[in-house]
Amino acid sequence: MSSSSDTKPLHRLIRFISGLAVDSFFTEVRVIGGENVPRDGPIIVTATHHNMMLDPVILSVGFPYRRMLNYWSKATLFGNPIMSFILYSSGNIPVDRKSKDRQVLFKGTIKALSTGGAVALFPEGTSYTEPRIMQVKDGAAWAALEYTKWLQENPGKACAQDVMIVPAAIVYTNKSKYRSGVIMEFGRPITMDQYKDQFFSGEEGAPRAAVKRLTSAIETELIETSINAPDWDTLYAARMARDLLWEQERSINLDDFVVISQTLVDLFSSQDQDVTPKLKSVKRHLLGYYSLLQSSSLTNSVLSSLPLPRSLDPNTSATVPSRLYTLLLLTRDSISALIQLPFFFIPLVVHSPVYIMGRIGAKLVEHEEETQAQNKLAFGLISLLLIYPAFFVFLWALFSYTRLGAFLAAFMVYLFAVYHIKMIDGNYERAKRFIAAWRVLVGVWVPKRWDLSLAALSPYTNPRTPPPNPWIERPRTPNNTDATAHPHSPTDFKLQEEPQVKARPPRRPPSRRLVRHVLRSRVEAINALAGFFDQLARSGEQKVKASPHLAKTFGGGIVATGRSAADGSVAVGQAVEGWRTAAEVITFLKKRGANIPTLGRGPLQDDWALSSEGEGYTTGEEKEPVWISPATDKQ
Repeated sequence: MSSSSDTKPLHRLIRFISGLAVDSFFTEVRVIGGENVPRDGPIIVTATHHNMMLDPVILSVGFPYRRMLNYWSKATLFGNPIMSFILYSSGNIPVDRKSKDRQVLFKGTIKALSTGGAVALFPEGTSYTEPRIMQVKDGAAWAALEYTKWLQENPGKACAQDVMIVPAAIVYTNKSKYRSGVIMEFGRPITMDQYKDQFFSGEEGAPRAAVKRLTSAIETELIETSINAPDWDTLYAARMARDLLWEQERSINLDDFVVISQTLVDLFSSQDQDVTPKLKSVKRHLLGYYSLLQSSSLTNSVLSSLPLPRSLDPNTSATVPSRLYTLLLLTRDSISALIQLPFFFIPLVVHSPVYIMGRIGAKLVEHEEETQAQNKLAFGLISLLLIYPAFFVFLWALFSYTRLGAFLAAFMVYLFAVYHIKMIDGNYERAKRFIAAWRVLVGVWVPKRWDLSLAALSPYTNPRTPPPNPWIERPRTPNNTDATAHPHSPTDFKLQEEPQVKARPPRRPPSRRLVRHVLRSRVEAINALAGFFDQLARSGEQKVKASPHLAKTFGGGIVATGRSAADGSVAVGQAVEGWRTAAEVITFLKKRGANIPTLGRGPLQDDWALSSEGEGYTTGEEKEPVWISPATDKQ
């Protein structure tokens, strides 16, 4: 029996509305590894959970073959017959968390799987914002093995196919940002063949050991399809490097986004001083620029796209005619951007309550990154459910409330919604460039004495880190190790010390007081990154740190972190580290479109890579060499 097709009208309606909401908020949901998902038969989908209610929405909307996914809900919610009908019809199954009998606990799960259905759950246990996967709990493994046990004890009562676990990593290019992208990658399906014999054996502790092994396999698959950094500084530095290497918005193919990001994370996690001797300095410059961009509400992609002349160089004393020329240039480009506005004016006015409500929703959870997108989408969707019916009634009235008029009004509302989605991307980017251009102009025109002093700037050069999630189980110390911990679990290692989160973060200053600092920080970050890659290029075939799965994929190798066999082989289950050569990593990045900077002699060729000489700025370090764009390097 197969439940590949969705036969429940309420679930289809919810998925349709969710699909419209997803299309309006995200530019694309890219599905990778869809061939790893069985078209029919019982499966348990184990997905990452880093964006609250958006995760099940994304998973259901983009799931291959449009299979209906059943999610766990508290069994007590099914007590009322009407509520029970609604929950079952919308794709929910009961889980009796109070029961100590696992066959009772997973009764609803077993029933769904026995009909060839698909059950989806989030084994991390809670939604959170951390630089890596922090925990994978045992619920999915218990459910899969308990179903396998039930199937053996009840032959003929279910479909003949065995259950498989399908790992799914949901990765957001920027999970709280409007019009960002989503990658949903399905890992290799996990069968029960390697675990069921141990689970069925009568030995004491054998079932739990089998569950732990299966959970570790799930964890490994999720890590290999997501982005994982040892700490926030490394993750933020890798993000900033990625934005400098691919300056244009959406210039990275989403198929390569996770692999590129993890490669950069690995580079900035290296401790090899021979290959990357100035890594700490490079990370400091990247983090400073990253933080200033956040504080000034600017982005590197917008700055790199502004067609501004060198007369805006904050280190060049501009004459009045030069400033007037700059003003005329910005006015010209602003008018050019505004020419497109009339074609978008009516959709903008109609949807303005949606944008406003979405912004209000995000402000309510300003310090909870994993909740912001959920609130934006929920508040915006509620607004749309009020606006579109009113718009429909208005149009229907123009057609005198006839049946044909109702059909035409509904069709026009649909076309209007599609038109808005098609028009939003280009106009959104033009609006960001327009706002950024005038922020930069004002920031450069104001007297230098209005700039923040270096002492006052300090709080804005260190990126804010999200507060720790109280529902996350932190890794155990060596003196307090649970015997049931996953053996050599990829996420079971010591965390960096959590930074103290201030109750009241410093108030963000006006962007005009930060612009010069942003421009200075940009050139320092580019120069530091160029020096970093020049050192890597000189390293040639030397080894650099890599995630084990990337090392295997791109011709590197793995080594055991502990004691290994006399012949150097790695035992099954042993903790390992991977490596790739520096030359291969650079080639990998260039093939995927990275514009890797390099250092050289002479003045900067990029109008926006500005020197900090003569402004009274100092970093307390030796003078950095300047950067020459590879496109203009004649040597």
